[in-house]
Amino acid sequence: MVADKGYHSGATLVALHRESVRAYIPEPDRGRRKWQGRETEQQRVYANRRRVQGRRGKQLQKLRSEMTERSFAHMYETGGMRRVHLRGRDNILKRALIQAMAFNLALMIRTKYGMGKPRSLGTGFDPLLALQIVFATLYAAWTADSDEFETCAA
Repeated sequence: MVADKGYHSGATLVALHRESVRAYIPEPDRGRRKWQGRETEQQRVYANRRRVQGRRGKQLQKLRSEMTERSFAHMYETGGMRRVHLRGRDNILKRALIQAMAFNLALMIRTKYGMGKPRSLGTGFDPLLALQIVFATLYAAWTADSDEFETCAA
């Protein structure tokens, strides 16, 4: 499992190890730690630190930043999520979910049909055909009977 340093804690690493999950979570700067009475936690933190500093750990963190951080940055900056004005945390989470679904739908359409960006639909492209492609893509993703979209980012 690869995550950012906000998820790093000794209890999390122990719980992940208990579930046989190998963690690659960077450690935030906390200074020296006192391990007295927490030897298991110390072993998990040190093992995670060793994995993160290795070649594979750096490679996985690079993939994480390319796949997830870039999509979130796109949704928040280009998609306008940074300036969302809604009342209540639940409403903001709903809005973020709809934004992520639209992002993934556009990604699936570009992957399957080789189309460019959504604004290129207006240049010589039939809007009814575009709508049909959107609904066909949504239906294929909804029924999940095809494996053609499993490489798209979530």
